[in-house]
Amino acid sequence: MKVTCGTDIIEINRIKESINKLENNFINRIFTKKEIQYCESKKEQKYQHYAARFAAKEAGFKALSWKIKNKYDVTWKNFEVIVNEQGRPALNVSGIDLSDIENIDISISHCKQYAVANVIVLGR
Repeated sequence: MKVTCGTDIIEINRIKESINKLENNFINRIFTKKEIQYCESKKEQKYQHYAARFAAKEAGFKALSWKIKNKYDVTWKNFEVIVNEQGRPALNVSGIDLSDIENIDISISHCKQYAVANVIVLGR
């Protein structure tokens, strides 16, 4: 059994500045339509949710880096943070062979200044 972990933390203000400066160019390059819809529904708190998803994508990439032969073969949108039936975040991954992956677990959190994510991958 192989267990890998990826962690990322980001300043929410960095994401807010990127969104305000680059607008849809930034949002559409990084986030899926479902993620955009979810974050925009959070109104004034949307930047925290965008930042948390950004951190989750980075953490997912780190945890699965052993499965990625060329880092340029994947994009930000290969990692999508969703909310599952229990209301917990989950990470959908596409474009990477997950046939020997048993489980991907994700934890995200944010406060006024920072967002953090941790991804644990259980592989065979």
